[in-house]
Amino acid sequence: MISPEMIVYIAVGIMTLAMLMAMVRFVKGPSVVDRVVAFDSLTISSLVIISVIAMLSNRMIYFDVAIVYGLLSFIGVIVVAKYIQKGL
Repeated sequence: MISPEMIVYIAVGIMTLAMLMAMVRFVKGPSVVDRVVAFDSLTISSLVIISVIAMLSNRMIYFDVAIVYGLLSFIGVIVVAKYIQKGL
């Protein structure tokens, strides 16, 4: 039987693979929009990994870090989208 910790480690492995694939798209992306979407995917994957680390290490301060990182990422994507659409 698979333990809950094993499921968490498998999920972290899958998220790491997703981050690797998003990094490839970020580097090779043919357009700026592809790179922005890949960057957003990278930040979401890293937020998940930070949250899992917080849960495994029993340190709630990491959740605060993840929330701030998520907010900054959201603002960054909005600014870049606004720039792409019609400039700042």
